[in-house]
Amino acid sequence: MADEKAKADGPVVIKKYANRRLYNTQTSSYVTLDHLAQMVKEGTEFEVQDARTGEDITRPVLTQIIFEEEAKGQNLLPIKFLRQLIRFYGDSLQAFVPGYLDMSMESFTKNQGAMRDRIAEALGGGNQMVENLTRQNLAMFERAMQMFSPFNPAMRSGGAGAAEEPAEAKPAKPSSEVSELKEEIEAMRRQLAELSQRK
Repeated sequence: MADEKAKADGPVVIKKYANRRLYNTQTSSYVTLDHLAQMVKEGTEFEVQDARTGEDITRPVLTQIIFEEEAKGQNLLPIKFLRQLIRFYGDSLQAFVPGYLDMSMESFTKNQGAMRDRIAEALGGGNQMVENLTRQNLAMFERAMQMFSPFNPAMRSGGAGAAEEPAEAKPAKPSSEVSELKEEIEAMRRQLAELSQRK
């Protein structure tokens, strides 16, 4: 009931003070980054504001939570992905990246939920299978990011370097990457079909 009221009233306001302390205005208590991480996992919307200026600083605080989790050894973000992400800063495609990542993560989350449910029904909760499928999903996500990379020749076909390369010399890499992605998706579909038949 309290959660429904909080959603109706908007996000919980967290104030960040100069001494780096975080104050939850809803519960009238000081919180830590771990508390905020837990709120994210529970689906509680919040907005972090600079206590002095009122500026919305939610993005840097969420980024700090990710940094803290990575520092603990969670290692959710692959190095290759981080490098590719950094390359997009200042690139002409930068404006498209947030929307693309949003859409990809939303799709990934929906697929993960469906896969977990199927595997739980078929195997009574096979954790190893969930981990394997998670790795496959992450690999596909990384490959999709590579195709949007500013250093991928396929994305520069209309750029300055396009005129210098003769038509015969252009690699057929993008089509083979798409084929590989299709094969991986088909392999995952087959695995899910097999799991559902074992029920």
